[in-house]
Amino acid sequence: MPIDPKKQLESLKKRCVEIIPEEELYKKLDKSAQTKKPLKIKLGCDPSKPDLHIGHAVVIHKLREFQDFGHEAILVVGDFTGMIGDPSGRSKTRPQLTQEETKKNGQTYFEQASKILDPKKTRIVYNSEWLAKMSFADVVRLAGTFTVARMLERDDFKKRFGDEEPISVHEFLYPLAQAMDSVALEADVELGGTDQKFNLLVGREVQREYGQEPQVIMTMPILEGTDGVQKMSKSLDNYVGLTDEPADMFGKIMSIPDTLILKYFELAAFAEKEELARVENALDDNSINPMALKKELARRIIAMYHNEKAANEAQAAFERVFSRKEIPEDIETTKLTRGSEIWIVDLLRDNKLVASGGEARRLIEQGGVQIDGEKVLSHEMKIVIEKQLVIKVGKRRFLRIEPK
Repeated sequence: MPIDPKKQLESLKKRCVEIIPEEELYKKLDKSAQTKKPLKIKLGCDPSKPDLHIGHAVVIHKLREFQDFGHEAILVVGDFTGMIGDPSGRSKTRPQLTQEETKKNGQTYFEQASKILDPKKTRIVYNSEWLAKMSFADVVRLAGTFTVARMLERDDFKKRFGDEEPISVHEFLYPLAQAMDSVALEADVELGGTDQKFNLLVGREVQREYGQEPQVIMTMPILEGTDGVQKMSKSLDNYVGLTDEPADMFGKIMSIPDTLILKYFELAAFAEKEELARVENALDDNSINPMALKKELARRIIAMYHNEKAANEAQAAFERVFSRKEIPEDIETTKLTRGSEIWIVDLLRDNKLVASGGEARRLIEQGGVQIDGEKVLSHEMKIVIEKQLVIKVGKRRFLRIEPK
């Protein structure tokens, strides 16, 4: 039996910034329930960023929610639009990808998104299927549905125009091409982050111009990265990846500033209202250490993408290294390429834990260097970066190493 449209709407509104327009979404949900025809819910995938993190998961979980209500989840891989490059938030023209790169990245995206979505009930399409077939006359007709003045209302274009930064004509085509995805699929709803609002609204207008009922758009909040300042991004090294090892996920989540704890509980751990109130009260209680809340948060997130056992083991490993060895929480962190190999002496010297290679050798011989609580026995040791490590030199010098 279909779930009541009012209950669906009440649930779907959670953790959502805007629904434009909300009354249209209710009408679509109600019609779907009466006709027993599922809505088509569209989410565009950026093929230039195939490595998903818990920031991406905010919107993917909303797609899963629609899926659980019986609606059709459609991932649109922009293999054609990827050759243009989404200008959203860009201060300069974005590098274009080849179609081969976008196809490969799109498959990687689908595999990772399947940690959240039901892959058997998820439709994946590539927009080259319809965009590559458009004639020049088709493109001219599409371009005629939108004005340059409207394009320049967009914040990133407006800023670049004011700063006299070049804007290529093909960049104006990106939101129009994304809108054609909605036309080709006859999308009922399109999801995206708040930074995609302009593109999603263009989809509504272009669908109307092509004689279709316009899609409802739902924008989801942007999650800041572990630095607590900028949007989560792999390029900024402030991300928690969906495929990160449990120990790495735990360490990264423990490094977030206290000011983000509540937001991560809401957007990354999907805590309900009562739980959020409990966390908020705990943060206001000076007798409760925020570290305990971060541990709870880390366990919940790891259990979602791995399992409970992995979450408990990650916490035990963290406590073994940090708590029991009395290692401070705010130690300096450096990121090294996963699988790379580095000589212990170079590691200590390059990260200024010692003044020279000679000092490094002397401290190692004296038993003054430890990795995860174990003494380094030889200055010839080479370390392979496969998981998070903590280096201790003497009594007060620490360094956390995270693979990237």
